Amino acid sequence: MLRVKDIVVVSLFSLPIGFAYGQALPNTVANLPAGKAWKSGQILVQPKAGLPDAEFKKILRFNGSGIAEKIGSSAIHIISVPEHAETAVVRALSKNPHIEFAELDMAMPLSAVPNDPQFANAWHLSKIQSPSAWDVSKADGITIAILDSGVDGSHPDLAAHMVPGWNAVDSGSITTDINGHGTAVAGAAAAVTNNASGVAGVAWNAKIMPIRITNDAGGYAYWSDVARGLNWAADNGADVANLSYAASDSATVISAAQYMRSKGGLVLVAAGNAGTDPGLADSVNLIAVSATDANDVKASFSNYGKYIDIAAPGVSIPTTNNGGTYAAWYGTSLATPVAAGVVALIQAANPKLTPDNVEKILKSSADKVTGVSFDPNYGYGRVNAANAIKAAINTVSLDTQAPATAVLSPIAGAVVSGLVSVAVAASDNVAVNQVSLFANGKLVGTDGVAPYQFSWDTSSLANGNVTLTAGAIDSAGNTGSSAVVTVSVQNQNATGGSTGNTTSADLIAPTVNISNPLNGTKVSGLVAVSVSAKDNVAVAKVQIYIDTKLVASTTGSSLSYSWNAKKTSAGNHSIKVIATDTSGNSGTASIQVTK
Repeated sequence: MLRVKDIVVVSLFSLPIGFAYGQALPNTVANLPAGKAWKSGQILVQPKAGLPDAEFKKILRFNGSGIAEKIGSSAIHIISVPEHAETAVVRALSKNPHIEFAELDMAMPLSAVPNDPQFANAWHLSKIQSPSAWDVSKADGITIAILDSGVDGSHPDLAAHMVPGWNAVDSGSITTDINGHGTAVAGAAAAVTNNASGVAGVAWNAKIMPIRITNDAGGYAYWSDVARGLNWAADNGADVANLSYAASDSATVISAAQYMRSKGGLVLVAAGNAGTDPGLADSVNLIAVSATDANDVKASFSNYGKYIDIAAPGVSIPTTNNGGTYAAWYGTSLATPVAAGVVALIQAANPKLTPDNVEKILKSSADKVTGVSFDPNYGYGRVNAANAIKAAINTVSLDTQAPATAVLSPIAGAVVSGLVSVAVAASDNVAVNQVSLFANGKLVGTDGVAPYQFSWDTSSLANGNVTLTAGAIDSAGNTGSSAVVTVSVQNQNATGGSTGNTTSADLIAPTVNISNPLNGTKVSGLVAVSVSAKDNVAVAKVQIYIDTKLVASTTGSSLSYSWNAKKTSAGNHSIKVIATDTSGNSGTASIQVTK
């Protein structure tokens, strides 16, 4: 009888002509084309769990922004802001205690291109011992979401594995590949195998769910579209999500990955191709993959650091190409689907495993190529599919230990009012899945990412004692509850407020001074605009408008702006300054200048 291994060898040597080659692209913002570093006119924001929508909108209005879109069932919001004010609003919102995170909607370049038209075989499959793994698991019943430039679903080595996908950019159904990157990634993960032609994917029988996250011919994708794609994948049955972009530094992507994990899936991301250590912290919700060559040496282009979880082959990987052809590609973009394919094999080998079990097996079964348990170049080692499958079938998920949790602040006996920041600690022998906060037994909110923090609105409660408790659930479904913490709610106004914990109403607006230019001044060239504000309590924000357009903003009490009057028309122009204090009172000042 012909064994699986023998059939695969035939497949690897029957490659049609049609290769391409090139060089890897370093994925740094410095290499992005002008205007593509981040999306103009919007940012990404997630409020603390429990923050009422009305209070969230009040905080946004206070910072000159508003909700444009809530991403799926997640807590991530796309926020509209004045053009050119993105960084200022992010800085302001990041300082608000009721905001989980605020960040620019950054663009990401691709992390691989074709290379080496003279490959002889799929060296990476034998290196990670895929043939031995296939004797036990072929990833039957597993769906891999490919978040990329699209996938050529008509490719003869992909067509049989395709399932319906989604275009996250325009919420449409067009997922054709606009530049070939996604097709190469899909083939490395799950090309049709044992069909006597083309190439073999690591996840032999896995299905491919194409999710296009870019409509840009160059492949640049924004974090917001990644978050949309991950939420759609999680809600539509994906078991693994492959993101061959360097996205480990995005709080938005990490939050979306947590949502995917809460649905039972895992997200793998490319380490990046800059050949440097970006200094990123490890994320519990993303599996970052570095690239190795045929000698188990870290590829020169591959990023490294303490955020790396695992390594996989990423040099001269034969795979599918747009238009029914084949090519060898290299980059961390190719290492990522190789690792994702191993994840799919693990999941199929033992469907009872939790996401945390699967990740642990992926890491513990990897070959420690440098002889140490963790290396910043390789993470926990280079993936080994055969070892992983052995570990998977011998692992029994019998986690019966409940997570431990406690309310850290406010402390028992504290007097609170308005919006109250609540901090909760939770730990587990495997992993905490999510933490919930309850006030008098009523759910306040749920948080899935440590540190677990909540915004509790007390404004609708009667004054008096309120009990706070926290509940935690781990990936095996075990639940744990905290001790009760009793606090005293003492609101002196019925509505509370987004500033929280205030007991007296401040009705005095700030005073504003425009020290330069003077009213009636004739201006030209670069004009130094200098303004300041004073308040009886504290100034929270100062904004400068020129001809009704917001041009500068700060969270302090003074602001300077260099106005290029060369680009304005001749005639009269207005300069208006708005200062807002911590209670929401606003004061203004305006002058007229002439060019």
